[in-house]
Amino acid sequence: MPRKTLPKRLATTAALLLTVGALSVPAASARPSDAAPVRAYVLTVTTNPTSTDYNHRHVDVTGTVTKADGTPVPNIPVTVQEVVRFTTWNPWGDPIDPAYYDPRDLGKPVTDAKGKFTIPDVDIDHVSGSSLLNVQRKVQITASYDEDGNPNTPQDGYYTATSVVTKARTSSFSYTVNKKKVKKGTILTVQGKVTLPKGVQREGTEVFLQTYWENEYRVQTTAEEDGFFVMSVRVRGYDDTFMLRTAPTDLYVAGASKRLPITNTSLPRK
Repeated sequence: MPRKTLPKRLATTAALLLTVGALSVPAASARPSDAAPVRAYVLTVTTNPTSTDYNHRHVDVTGTVTKADGTPVPNIPVTVQEVVRFTTWNPWGDPIDPAYYDPRDLGKPVTDAKGKFTIPDVDIDHVSGSSLLNVQRKVQITASYDEDGNPNTPQDGYYTATSVVTKARTSSFSYTVNKKKVKKGTILTVQGKVTLPKGVQREGTEVFLQTYWENEYRVQTTAEEDGFFVMSVRVRGYDDTFMLRTAPTDLYVAGASKRLPITNTSLPRK
């Protein structure tokens, strides 16, 4: 399942800019001469409304570029992106990035005489076609400006972000299994049907079967036009976690999950 990450340049720049921003506020005990120089600009971004749902997916994106004293700055090109975020599967608790990212360019508006930029009627949605398994409900709108256009000089770059909450409809599925007690070598077959809100296409809904706690899923399939799905897997001696999860193709329809009542008799008795 392909996963897109936030472009290296943007991720690195954002981290460095946040660091620069943190360092720009002098500690209370620092002498005036120790204070970092005031940054030249202040960048903001907002959306109206701040949340979307199945029937209302558009927002107006606005923002400003001002000098440190609040004076508007005209003719500044601002790069605006939508970033759909996903939770990284990580059952071990390692200190890794808890999210991966699917960015989409929304445009590069230029500030007007009042230092304001606007992108009206932005569609807050997932358009790349990648899997929506583990998608987060808050979609980021980011804005950035680099004075010299050189990513290797992040001290002259500016970055900010806001979030749009996507309110999703619920979904469900039914299933049957050919065996509830299995052992090493057993062929386990799971079949069922996904149920989505009226009018939402069921075909293409992804279905994932997990059999071991370390792996997010062992096998996957997609539902047919009527929502039907079937999958089979050969049980291993150490399989201990049997879960079904679904991922509809619409950002505004939430997936569902269920633990299957299956016992692997090849596991040591507790």
